[in-house]
Amino acid sequence: MVEPPVHLATPYLVVDLDVLERNVTSMAQTAHRRGVSLRPHVKTHKCLEIASRQLAAGAIGITVATVSEAETFVDGGFENIFIAYPLWVDPARGARLRSLSERCSLLIGIDSAESAESLARNGAGSDALGVLIEIDSGYHRTGVAAYGAAELASAALRVGLDVRGVFTFPGHGYGPGQAAAAATDEAQALESATAALRAVGIEPGIVSGGSTPTAALTHHGSATEMRPGSYVFNDAQQLELGSCVPADVALSAWATVVSRAPGQFVLDAGSKVLGADRPAWASGYGRLADYPDARLIALSEHHATVAWPGYIAQPALGTLLRVVPNHVCSAVNLADNLVVMRDGVVVDCWRVAARGANS
Repeated sequence: MVEPPVHLATPYLVVDLDVLERNVTSMAQTAHRRGVSLRPHVKTHKCLEIASRQLAAGAIGITVATVSEAETFVDGGFENIFIAYPLWVDPARGARLRSLSERCSLLIGIDSAESAESLARNGAGSDALGVLIEIDSGYHRTGVAAYGAAELASAALRVGLDVRGVFTFPGHGYGPGQAAAAATDEAQALESATAALRAVGIEPGIVSGGSTPTAALTHHGSATEMRPGSYVFNDAQQLELGSCVPADVALSAWATVVSRAPGQFVLDAGSKVLGADRPAWASGYGRLADYPDARLIALSEHHATVAWPGYIAQPALGTLLRVVPNHVCSAVNLADNLVVMRDGVVVDCWRVAARGANS
Protein backbone atom coordinates (compact mmCIF):
# COMPACT_ATOMS: atom_id res chain seq x y z
CA MET A 1 0.00 0.00 0.00
CA VAL A 2 1.43 3.36 -1.05
CA GLU A 3 1.20 6.16 1.50
CA PRO A 4 -0.11 9.50 0.20
CA PRO A 5 1.68 12.83 0.59
CA VAL A 6 -0.98 13.86 3.13
CA HIS A 7 0.00 17.54 3.22
CA LEU A 8 -1.56 18.01 -0.23
CA ALA A 9 -5.26 18.74 -0.76
CA THR A 10 -7.03 16.13 -2.86
CA PRO A 11 -7.60 15.47 -5.67
CA TYR A 12 -4.20 15.53 -7.38
CA LEU A 13 -2.25 13.41 -9.85
CA VAL A 14 0.88 11.57 -8.74
CA VAL A 15 3.61 10.03 -10.89
CA ASP A 16 5.66 7.12 -9.58
CA LEU A 17 9.02 8.03 -11.04
CA ASP A 18 10.52 4.56 -10.75
CA VAL A 19 7.65 3.03 -12.71
CA LEU A 20 7.66 5.78 -15.32
CA GLU A 21 11.39 5.42 -15.94
CA ARG A 22 11.01 1.66 -16.21
CA ASN A 23 8.19 2.10 -18.76
CA VAL A 24 10.27 4.53 -20.82
CA THR A 25 13.20 2.12 -20.90
CA SER A 26 11.01 -0.90 -21.65
CA MET A 27 9.35 0.70 -24.69
CA ALA A 28 12.71 1.84 -26.05
CA GLN A 29 13.88 -1.77 -25.77
CA THR A 30 10.71 -3.02 -27.47
CA ALA A 31 11.30 -0.69 -30.41
CA HIS A 32 14.88 -1.88 -30.68
CA ARG A 33 13.80 -5.52 -30.66
CA ARG A 34 11.19 -4.83 -33.34
CA GLY A 35 13.80 -3.13 -35.51
CA VAL A 36 12.00 0.23 -35.62
CA SER A 37 12.67 3.74 -34.36
CA LEU A 38 10.61 5.21 -31.53
CA ARG A 39 8.82 8.54 -31.92
CA PRO A 40 6.55 8.64 -28.84
CA HIS A 41 3.32 10.60 -28.76
CA VAL A 42 3.67 13.24 -26.06
CA LYS A 43 0.00 14.20 -25.97
CA THR A 44 -0.22 11.60 -23.19
CA HIS A 45 1.99 13.47 -20.74
CA LYS A 46 2.48 16.97 -22.21
CA CYS A 47 5.56 17.35 -19.98
CA LEU A 48 9.01 18.49 -21.09
CA GLU A 49 10.64 16.42 -18.36
CA ILE A 50 9.12 13.16 -19.61
CA ALA A 51 9.84 13.85 -23.28
CA SER A 52 13.46 14.53 -22.34
CA ARG A 53 13.64 11.11 -20.69
CA GLN A 54 12.17 9.49 -23.79
CA LEU A 55 14.82 11.08 -26.02
CA ALA A 56 17.55 10.11 -23.58
CA ALA A 57 16.31 6.50 -23.81
CA GLY A 58 16.72 6.53 -27.60
CA ALA A 59 13.63 8.13 -29.18
CA ILE A 60 14.43 9.84 -32.49
CA GLY A 61 11.91 12.63 -31.97
CA ILE A 62 8.42 13.22 -30.65
CA THR A 63 4.86 13.11 -31.95
CA VAL A 64 2.24 15.73 -31.12
CA ALA A 65 -1.40 16.22 -32.06
CA THR A 66 -1.63 19.99 -32.52
CA VAL A 67 0.37 22.98 -33.65
CA SER A 68 0.24 24.46 -30.15
CA GLU A 69 1.67 21.25 -28.69
CA ALA A 70 4.48 21.52 -31.23
CA GLU A 71 5.06 25.14 -30.24
CA THR A 72 5.28 24.19 -26.57
CA PHE A 73 7.88 21.51 -27.16
CA VAL A 74 9.91 23.58 -29.63
CA ASP A 75 9.99 26.34 -27.02
CA GLY A 76 11.28 23.67 -24.66
CA GLY A 77 14.18 22.84 -26.96
CA PHE A 78 12.87 19.85 -28.93
CA GLU A 79 14.02 19.73 -32.53
CA ASN A 80 12.36 16.78 -34.32
CA ILE A 81 8.56 16.86 -34.28
CA PHE A 82 5.75 15.14 -36.16
CA ILE A 83 2.25 16.60 -35.97
CA ALA A 84 0.32 13.37 -36.59
CA TYR A 85 -2.92 15.01 -37.61
CA PRO A 86 -4.53 15.93 -40.94
CA LEU A 87 -4.25 19.68 -40.40
CA TRP A 88 -6.37 22.16 -42.30
CA VAL A 89 -3.95 25.03 -42.81
CA ASP A 90 -5.41 28.51 -43.08
CA PRO A 91 -3.13 31.58 -43.31
CA ALA A 92 -2.82 31.99 -39.53
CA ARG A 93 -1.94 28.34 -38.95
CA GLY A 94 0.36 28.44 -41.96
CA ALA A 95 2.34 31.29 -40.40
CA ARG A 96 2.71 29.26 -37.22
CA LEU A 97 3.93 26.24 -39.18
CA ARG A 98 6.46 28.34 -41.10
CA SER A 99 7.78 29.69 -37.82
CA LEU A 100 8.06 26.20 -36.37
CA SER A 101 9.80 24.83 -39.45
CA GLU A 102 12.47 27.51 -39.08
CA ARG A 103 13.20 26.25 -35.56
CA CYS A 104 12.94 22.47 -35.87
CA SER A 105 12.66 19.55 -38.25
CA LEU A 106 8.89 19.39 -38.75
CA LEU A 107 6.60 16.76 -40.24
CA ILE A 108 2.83 17.10 -40.62
CA GLY A 109 0.10 14.78 -41.84
CA ILE A 110 -2.24 15.16 -44.79
CA ASP A 111 -5.09 12.94 -46.01
CA SER A 112 -6.58 14.86 -48.93
CA ALA A 113 -5.53 16.80 -52.00
CA GLU A 114 -7.45 19.79 -50.66
CA SER A 115 -5.46 19.80 -47.41
CA ALA A 116 -2.25 19.49 -49.43
CA GLU A 117 -3.25 22.53 -51.48
CA SER A 118 -4.12 24.56 -48.38
CA LEU A 119 -0.77 23.66 -46.83
CA ALA A 120 1.13 24.58 -49.99
CA ARG A 121 -0.77 27.85 -50.26
CA ASN A 122 -0.45 28.88 -46.63
CA GLY A 123 2.26 26.89 -44.91
CA ALA A 124 5.05 25.65 -47.15
CA GLY A 125 8.28 27.50 -47.65
CA SER A 126 10.92 25.69 -45.63
CA ASP A 127 13.08 22.70 -46.46
CA ALA A 128 12.58 21.60 -42.85
CA LEU A 129 8.84 20.99 -43.40
CA GLY A 130 7.86 17.57 -44.73
CA VAL A 131 4.57 15.75 -45.09
CA LEU A 132 3.44 12.20 -44.44
CA ILE A 133 0.39 10.71 -46.15
CA GLU A 134 -2.08 9.35 -43.62
CA ILE A 135 -3.32 5.82 -44.34
CA ASP A 136 -6.50 4.26 -42.95
CA SER A 137 -5.39 0.86 -41.70
CA GLY A 138 -8.76 -0.18 -40.29
CA TYR A 139 -9.70 2.36 -37.63
CA HIS A 140 -11.80 4.29 -40.19
CA ARG A 141 -11.31 7.69 -38.62
CA THR A 142 -8.96 9.63 -40.91
CA GLY A 143 -6.59 8.71 -43.72
CA VAL A 144 -6.88 7.41 -47.27
CA ALA A 145 -7.05 3.79 -48.33
CA ALA A 146 -3.61 2.31 -48.92
CA TYR A 147 -4.14 2.16 -52.68
CA GLY A 148 -4.85 5.91 -52.68
CA ALA A 149 -1.48 6.83 -51.20
CA ALA A 150 0.21 7.30 -54.57
CA GLU A 151 -2.51 9.56 -55.95
CA LEU A 152 -2.41 11.80 -52.89
CA ALA A 153 1.37 11.83 -52.75
CA SER A 154 1.50 12.81 -56.41
CA ALA A 155 -0.99 15.61 -55.81
CA ALA A 156 1.12 16.85 -52.90
CA LEU A 157 4.27 16.84 -55.05
CA ARG A 158 2.50 18.79 -57.79
CA VAL A 159 1.80 21.65 -55.39
CA GLY A 160 5.39 21.68 -54.18
CA LEU A 161 5.21 19.69 -50.94
CA ASP A 162 8.03 17.46 -49.73
CA VAL A 163 6.51 13.99 -49.31
CA ARG A 164 8.61 11.99 -46.85
CA GLY A 165 6.45 8.88 -46.45
CA VAL A 166 3.27 7.53 -44.87
CA PHE A 167 1.75 7.00 -41.43
CA THR A 168 -1.20 5.30 -39.83
CA PHE A 169 -2.81 4.72 -36.43
CA PRO A 170 -4.11 1.20 -35.67
CA GLY A 171 -6.73 2.55 -33.28
CA HIS A 172 -8.96 -0.47 -33.67
CA GLY A 173 -6.40 -2.28 -31.51
CA TYR A 174 -8.08 -0.53 -28.57
CA GLY A 175 -10.49 -3.38 -27.93
CA PRO A 176 -10.23 -6.63 -26.01
CA GLY A 177 -8.41 -9.21 -28.10
CA GLN A 178 -8.03 -6.85 -31.08
CA ALA A 179 -4.35 -5.88 -30.89
CA ALA A 180 -2.97 -8.71 -33.04
CA ALA A 181 -5.51 -8.22 -35.84
CA ALA A 182 -4.97 -4.45 -35.78
CA ALA A 183 -1.20 -4.89 -36.00
CA THR A 184 -1.65 -7.19 -39.00
CA ASP A 185 -4.00 -4.69 -40.66
CA GLU A 186 -1.48 -1.94 -40.00
CA ALA A 187 1.38 -3.93 -41.55
CA GLN A 188 -0.63 -4.80 -44.65
CA ALA A 189 -1.81 -1.21 -45.14
CA LEU A 190 1.66 0.25 -44.74
CA GLU A 191 3.19 -2.32 -47.08
CA SER A 192 0.52 -1.62 -49.71
CA ALA A 193 0.93 2.13 -49.36
CA THR A 194 4.71 2.05 -49.65
CA ALA A 195 4.48 -0.21 -52.68
CA ALA A 196 2.02 2.23 -54.26
CA LEU A 197 4.39 5.14 -53.69
CA ARG A 198 7.36 3.27 -55.11
CA ALA A 199 5.33 2.36 -58.19
CA VAL A 200 5.13 6.07 -59.06
CA GLY A 201 8.76 6.79 -58.19
CA ILE A 202 8.37 8.07 -54.63
CA GLU A 203 10.62 6.45 -52.04
CA PRO A 204 9.00 6.62 -48.58
CA GLY A 205 11.79 7.27 -46.13
CA ILE A 206 9.42 7.28 -43.16
CA VAL A 207 6.78 4.60 -42.59
CA SER A 208 5.15 5.36 -39.26
CA GLY A 209 2.64 3.41 -37.18
CA GLY A 210 2.10 1.96 -33.78
CA SER A 211 0.15 2.44 -30.58
CA THR A 212 0.55 1.26 -27.02
CA PRO A 213 -1.64 -1.87 -27.41
CA THR A 214 0.07 -2.90 -30.67
CA ALA A 215 3.64 -1.78 -29.97
CA ALA A 216 5.00 -5.21 -29.13
CA LEU A 217 3.43 -6.55 -32.35
CA THR A 218 4.77 -3.93 -34.76
CA HIS A 219 5.88 -5.76 -37.90
CA HIS A 220 9.55 -5.38 -38.72
CA GLY A 221 9.92 -4.38 -42.37
CA SER A 222 6.47 -2.81 -42.57
CA ALA A 223 7.22 0.25 -40.41
CA THR A 224 10.36 2.27 -39.86
CA GLU A 225 9.06 3.85 -36.65
CA MET A 226 6.27 3.60 -34.08
CA ARG A 227 4.43 6.21 -32.04
CA PRO A 228 2.98 4.79 -28.78
CA GLY A 229 1.94 7.29 -26.14
CA SER A 230 0.04 5.91 -23.13
CA TYR A 231 2.80 3.47 -22.20
CA VAL A 232 4.68 6.04 -20.12
CA PHE A 233 1.88 6.01 -17.52
CA ASN A 234 -0.55 3.25 -18.56
CA ASP A 235 -4.14 3.40 -17.29
CA ALA A 236 -7.25 1.34 -16.59
CA GLN A 237 -7.87 0.86 -20.33
CA GLN A 238 -4.42 -0.62 -20.82
CA LEU A 239 -4.95 -2.89 -17.82
CA GLU A 240 -8.20 -4.23 -19.28
CA LEU A 241 -6.60 -4.67 -22.70
CA GLY A 242 -3.72 -6.62 -21.20
CA SER A 243 -1.15 -4.13 -22.50
CA CYS A 244 0.27 -3.80 -19.00
CA VAL A 245 0.04 -5.19 -15.48
CA PRO A 246 -0.78 -3.21 -12.32
CA ALA A 247 2.91 -2.77 -11.51
CA ASP A 248 3.30 -0.85 -14.81
CA VAL A 249 0.84 1.92 -13.87
CA ALA A 250 2.88 5.05 -13.18
CA LEU A 251 0.13 7.64 -12.67
CA SER A 252 -2.77 7.73 -10.26
CA ALA A 253 -5.10 10.32 -8.79
CA TRP A 254 -5.19 10.59 -5.02
CA ALA A 255 -8.74 11.22 -3.83
CA THR A 256 -10.60 11.32 -0.52
CA VAL A 257 -13.65 9.33 0.57
CA VAL A 258 -16.28 12.03 1.19
CA SER A 259 -19.55 10.06 1.40
CA ARG A 260 -20.60 6.46 2.09
CA ALA A 261 -23.63 4.26 1.49
CA PRO A 262 -24.17 0.49 1.66
CA GLY A 263 -21.98 -1.16 -0.99
CA GLN A 264 -20.53 2.05 -2.35
CA PHE A 265 -18.85 5.34 -1.52
CA VAL A 266 -17.93 8.60 -3.24
CA LEU A 267 -14.49 10.09 -3.87
CA ASP A 268 -13.75 13.76 -4.49
CA ALA A 269 -12.20 13.17 -7.93
CA GLY A 270 -14.82 13.38 -10.67
CA SER A 271 -14.72 13.87 -14.41
CA LYS A 272 -12.91 17.21 -14.04
CA VAL A 273 -9.94 15.31 -12.63
CA LEU A 274 -10.13 11.84 -14.15
CA GLY A 275 -11.70 12.59 -17.54
CA ALA A 276 -14.97 10.99 -18.58
CA ASP A 277 -13.80 8.45 -21.16
CA ARG A 278 -15.33 5.00 -20.92
CA PRO A 279 -15.21 2.65 -23.92
CA ALA A 280 -18.22 0.36 -24.29
CA TRP A 281 -16.10 -2.63 -23.29
CA ALA A 282 -14.63 -1.07 -20.14
CA SER A 283 -15.78 -2.39 -16.76
CA GLY A 284 -15.95 1.06 -15.20
CA TYR A 285 -14.69 4.64 -15.26
CA GLY A 286 -11.44 3.63 -13.59
CA ARG A 287 -9.99 1.41 -10.91
CA LEU A 288 -8.59 1.72 -7.42
CA ALA A 289 -4.89 0.90 -7.58
CA ASP A 290 -4.84 -0.98 -4.28
CA TYR A 291 -8.25 -2.69 -4.58
CA PRO A 292 -8.49 -4.43 -7.97
CA ASP A 293 -12.06 -5.65 -7.45
CA ALA A 294 -13.45 -2.14 -6.86
CA ARG A 295 -14.81 -0.18 -9.81
CA LEU A 296 -15.75 3.42 -10.49
CA ILE A 297 -19.33 2.99 -11.67
CA ALA A 298 -20.33 6.65 -12.14
CA LEU A 299 -18.66 10.02 -12.57
CA SER A 300 -20.03 13.49 -12.05
CA GLU A 301 -17.95 16.63 -12.30
CA HIS A 302 -16.63 16.30 -8.73
CA HIS A 303 -17.93 12.88 -7.64
CA ALA A 304 -16.61 9.41 -8.38
CA THR A 305 -18.96 6.65 -7.20
CA VAL A 306 -17.12 3.45 -6.29
CA ALA A 307 -18.79 0.04 -6.12
CA TRP A 308 -17.04 -1.71 -3.23
CA PRO A 309 -16.57 -5.49 -2.95
CA GLY A 310 -18.56 -6.86 -0.04
CA TYR A 311 -15.76 -9.01 1.36
CA ILE A 312 -13.68 -5.97 2.40
CA ALA A 313 -14.66 -3.41 5.05
CA GLN A 314 -15.42 -0.05 3.49
CA PRO A 315 -12.81 2.67 4.00
CA ALA A 316 -13.72 5.34 6.51
CA LEU A 317 -14.65 8.88 5.59
CA GLY A 318 -11.50 10.89 5.04
CA THR A 319 -9.50 7.93 3.72
CA LEU A 320 -7.21 8.71 0.79
CA LEU A 321 -7.21 6.23 -2.10
CA ARG A 322 -5.35 5.94 -5.42
CA VAL A 323 -7.50 5.99 -8.56
CA VAL A 324 -6.21 4.72 -11.92
CA PRO A 325 -7.98 6.79 -14.61
CA ASN A 326 -9.54 5.04 -17.59
CA HIS A 327 -7.75 7.24 -20.13
CA VAL A 328 -4.63 8.84 -18.74
CA CYS A 329 -4.25 11.34 -21.62
CA SER A 330 -7.54 13.01 -20.70
CA ALA A 331 -6.71 13.11 -16.99
CA VAL A 332 -3.32 14.73 -17.52
CA ASN A 333 -4.78 17.42 -19.80
CA LEU A 334 -7.02 18.46 -16.90
CA ALA A 335 -4.12 18.99 -14.46
CA ASP A 336 -1.81 21.96 -14.04
CA ASN A 337 0.94 19.93 -12.40
CA LEU A 338 1.97 16.37 -11.67
CA VAL A 339 3.32 15.48 -8.23
CA VAL A 340 6.40 13.28 -8.68
CA MET A 341 7.27 10.66 -6.07
CA ARG A 342 10.06 8.15 -5.68
CA ASP A 343 10.03 5.51 -2.96
CA GLY A 344 7.01 7.19 -1.39
CA VAL A 345 8.69 10.60 -1.12
CA VAL A 346 7.76 13.70 -3.14
CA VAL A 347 10.84 14.59 -5.20
CA ASP A 348 9.51 17.04 -7.79
CA CYS A 349 6.52 18.74 -9.35
CA TRP A 350 6.24 18.83 -13.13
CA ARG A 351 4.20 21.41 -14.98
CA VAL A 352 1.86 20.02 -17.63
CA ALA A 353 3.44 22.42 -20.10
CA ALA A 354 1.13 21.67 -23.04
CA ARG A 355 -2.08 21.54 -21.02
CA GLY A 356 -4.95 22.88 -23.11
CA ALA A 357 -2.74 23.16 -26.21
CA ASN A 358 -5.58 22.08 -28.45
CA SER A 359 -5.28 24.33 -31.51
